[in-house]
Amino acid sequence: MLDERIETVLARLAGEDRDEREAGLGMIQRSRAIPATTGRFLFALCAGQPSCEVLEIGGSRGYSTIWLAAAVRILGGHVITLERDPAKLATLGATIEEAGLDEWVEVVPGDAYQTLPALSGPFDVVFLDAEKEYYEDFFGLVRGKLEPGAVVVADNVLSHADELADYSARRQADPTLLSVTVPLDSGLELTSVLTQELLSN
Repeated sequence: MLDERIETVLARLAGEDRDEREAGLGMIQRSRAIPATTGRFLFALCAGQPSCEVLEIGGSRGYSTIWLAAAVRILGGHVITLERDPAKLATLGATIEEAGLDEWVEVVPGDAYQTLPALSGPFDVVFLDAEKEYYEDFFGLVRGKLEPGAVVVADNVLSHADELADYSARRQADPTLLSVTVPLDSGLELTSVLTQELLSN
């Protein structure tokens, strides 16, 4: 459920992202916000789960974090967002507070290679939206923190197909998972951890 406060912040962030793209700002400097349709998808994925525990790897300035936090506050839950860029961290926490969602979000600064192993989990939903060359490593680091029924959503698998085709192929070939490429926006790899009952069938 999005209130006026959240919608105002989302609109501002989307406008900043659009302006930065039009100005030709480098990829590292841009906020690189997900499209609103991907945000709605993430919201729908989390909103119906009671006490939904979410991990976001790559929070940037908080656009996707807001969609996730707005979802988990409905039935209770928590979002942990990881971000290493100091410039983006400077605005991430303030953005979440501006949206009125700081009660549901924990910002963890630093390199995910160091911060992710220290997180206990388990997580119900993981949103992976970091540098593409690290996807495989990050999935490996988070895999042990996922119980049956958990879902991992990896962004940009179609817009960066050359870099992420192997990531999708590995998930789809793993018999302990059920994974499908969703052709929404930049492409999402939606990966579910199977229950023991499904594995035996």
